[in-house]
Amino acid sequence: MQTLYSIESMSNEIPAGEPLRMLQQNIEQSRFLFTYLVFCITEVARFAEKDAAKRAQKHLPSQHDLNINIKIAGNEIVWAVLENASFKKVMDHFKIKNLADDEVIRKLYQLLIASPEYTEYIQLPLREKKSEKKIIEFIFSNLMLPEEIFISDVEEKFMNWDDDGEVMIVLMNELLPKPDAFNFDDIAGKEKIDFAAELLQCVMDKKEYCLELIKPKLKNWDADRIASLDMILMQMGVCEFLYFETIPPKVTINEYIDLAKEYSTEQSGHFINGILDNIHKELAADNKIHKRNFKNSTL
Repeated sequence: MQTLYSIESMSNEIPAGEPLRMLQQNIEQSRFLFTYLVFCITEVARFAEKDAAKRAQKHLPSQHDLNINIKIAGNEIVWAVLENASFKKVMDHFKIKNLADDEVIRKLYQLLIASPEYTEYIQLPLREKKSEKKIIEFIFSNLMLPEEIFISDVEEKFMNWDDDGEVMIVLMNELLPKPDAFNFDDIAGKEKIDFAAELLQCVMDKKEYCLELIKPKLKNWDADRIASLDMILMQMGVCEFLYFETIPPKVTINEYIDLAKEYSTEQSGHFINGILDNIHKELAADNKIHKRNFKNSTL
């Protein structure tokens, strides 16, 4: 969707291979952003050791200064990530260590140790998989994402944050259950990337035909005044109807309704639902939609 929107905004002729290169670049930017987010989590957890060392070096450290709890620094998920070979590789590739803002990390750590969730965590006598995962989820979802200083830092560094924010949450949910096995080199997976490339090429190749199906359904709407993103989403939906045999039409319609609600106007979800549903019924009546067994499809 992002790639097609970028192409639509270009006035010059697009060189052969450029759309695929743009798609790959978008995926690479998402990988860069996700790696940074994960690194920030590990830095917040490991800041406990820095805090303890700094307090112990005071001229007259208090008893509290000498007894800072550093349990979070040894969090099993944090160390599974840090020892993950693919994480080390992408850290070097993107030079992530040079990006993190120490003041932002310190602020997040202070918010963490002031929270009741942290108090509960450090009071547990043993390390349990559930509690180790729960505190990391808390750092990401309840501290990093709502914290203005952190989001401002991310927005300054990554132009794709607004587009990729929801994707980052999905990826984090995939990482935390198996941090040692997560592949940072291939965050989307070959199957999904191949699908994205195929859909991208299909929408470009079949654009005129898709518009022939869409425009008659617009009724009193002027096609030139409809949001460009809405037109792109409808073209993608029509292509899935006609050329992707394993994707159920209902799944296609629901996906593009959600994308429209997330990225386009307030009315776009309802609008796209009506147009795609209308086109689907027409194509089905004309026996132009041929779906095969899609029950086990992961697309």
